[in-house]
Amino acid sequence: MTFKRSMKKMAAGIVASSAIFYSGAVMAADTIKVGVLHSLSGTMAISESTLKDTVLMLIKEQNAKGGVMGKKLEPVVVDPASNWPLFAEKARELITKDKVDVIFGCWTSVSRKSVLPVVEELNGLLFYPVQYEGEESSKNVFYTGAAPNQQAIPAVDYLLNDLGVKRFVLAGTDYVYPRTTNKILEAYLKSKGIPDEDIMINYTPFGYSDWQSIVSNIKDFGSQGKKTAVVSTINGDANVPFYKELANQGVKAEDIPVVAFSVGEEELSGIDTGPLVGHLAAWNYFESVDTEANEKFIDEWHQYTGNDKRVTNDPMEATYIGFNMWVKAVEKAKSTDTDKVAKAMIGMETPNLTGGMAVMNKNHHLSKPVLIGEIQDDGQFSVVWQTDGLVKGDAWSDFLPGSKDLISDWTAPINCGNYNVKTKTCGGQAAAE
Repeated sequence: MTFKRSMKKMAAGIVASSAIFYSGAVMAADTIKVGVLHSLSGTMAISESTLKDTVLMLIKEQNAKGGVMGKKLEPVVVDPASNWPLFAEKARELITKDKVDVIFGCWTSVSRKSVLPVVEELNGLLFYPVQYEGEESSKNVFYTGAAPNQQAIPAVDYLLNDLGVKRFVLAGTDYVYPRTTNKILEAYLKSKGIPDEDIMINYTPFGYSDWQSIVSNIKDFGSQGKKTAVVSTINGDANVPFYKELANQGVKAEDIPVVAFSVGEEELSGIDTGPLVGHLAAWNYFESVDTEANEKFIDEWHQYTGNDKRVTNDPMEATYIGFNMWVKAVEKAKSTDTDKVAKAMIGMETPNLTGGMAVMNKNHHLSKPVLIGEIQDDGQFSVVWQTDGLVKGDAWSDFLPGSKDLISDWTAPINCGNYNVKTKTCGGQAAAE
């Protein structure tokens, strides 16, 4: 499925008209402001622009239903431009200048880490919709993407148990999410009896494009007589030349399968997927899932964008879940106050798009299913494996020495994001009871 430049222009025109419609000049003064903090330019725009459009679609639909508590929702869209310090600056402006009541945003963990001290200082509220490395739980953040035990660990289990993989290449972009995730995976693989010499780790910068020698090294590593796989935490537009080079060097899925954590339908829309058929991705949602709720969501997306070729993906579903939970929490709390909404969020349930209910836990992470999909020649994924039920997101990994004794519980009497169950102490931010 080829992503057409003309369609990007069409979507941009739709969003521009939406921005005019939602401007302060035409909206009533008494609105609930929603911050949208996603990169619309730079290396991460390939992934994040779609999430901005998703939030705008959800706001438009909610306003058509009468808004929230009788008030219209007013989006405030900013572009942090794949610039990590700028995320913090824009978040501060959204809360202090624009007076938003909630922020939906960030993709990379480095952008979230940049925003985190701002929302904690100003008591803002952030919904973060992308898979991440865990090792965090803030009272001001709700994590609607996957924690490692909801994506990375099940994916490695699938490679070990279903495909018989014995050698692993951990390839990632050089920042906190891939490095921490791979630290967890390295410890996990060793606990499963995989020796050091059968684990290859490689990092590349954001936007990396010269993959020839790295793919050659992967081929050499996989030619030692043991079944080899690549576990990819490569982010953003670097995925396009990476997969192209795999195809150029004839790396096929039956020889060295790649399982990706940051490649979904949107990223594949710009690639000739024919040579990539059989490579894998682990997510909690795929567009190809056949449910009534998903069909309705896809139809609404096509209608909103005016383009029936626009795909959906996992972070869009995570945004959908987070947005709907926030609406319910505001209505339950009868307020947009951060502390009241955060309290109302605990235990909140809302339908997901794969059939079933998403549940928000005391650690501000969701319970959700895990799916592994195989790339098809049309740029979609065929689900080849999934969990029997929901998997509860774990904020702290059981496979890192400094984390295995930590839990997160934002309810009384603990009210702490990193509570040590052995020492009975809170190691960081705690909520007032």
